[in-house]
Amino acid sequence: MTTTYRISVFCSDNVGLVSAITGRLFDLGANLGDTTFSVLGTGAEFTAVCDVPDMVGAAEIKEQLQSLEFLEDADITVAAFKLSSIQGPKANITHHISVKGRDNPGLVARLTEVFVEFNANIVRLNSSKILGEEGDQYLINFAVWIPESSADACLATIANTASTLQMKCDSEPVTSE
Repeated sequence: MTTTYRISVFCSDNVGLVSAITGRLFDLGANLGDTTFSVLGTGAEFTAVCDVPDMVGAAEIKEQLQSLEFLEDADITVAAFKLSSIQGPKANITHHISVKGRDNPGLVARLTEVFVEFNANIVRLNSSKILGEEGDQYLINFAVWIPESSADACLATIANTASTLQMKCDSEPVTSE
């Protein structure tokens, strides 16, 4: 039998960090499900939903992770995952969208409001401030599920909204094979 946990780690970014965390989880018998990793400034965030053998509890997982060289001062959370670990249909990515341009407050809020208008679901969002010769640029990458019936209108509205914010928008459908 297994228990499903959400395991979150926030710490300083280091080469080999993901390998160290996933290696230790493997050693504990964990089977990783949905997993994300991102660099945030000079920090890093790792989050995973894992099935772990019942004989390994949350306290042991946290203790084992904190024993890793990179993680002795990390913020680690291990909590029972009470939601389904199987994604629903609105988690099936239909489009990748990239928006890039001048950095202004409120960009993410304005763009994400469009998805709500079209009942689209953001599955993944990554954004970065990029220092450039022409000033700070902002890059936002979306992986989204858009209902087929409103995909064209949603993508056009995202592109128009990006344009009013002096940003460039590119999108591409995700094809299933």
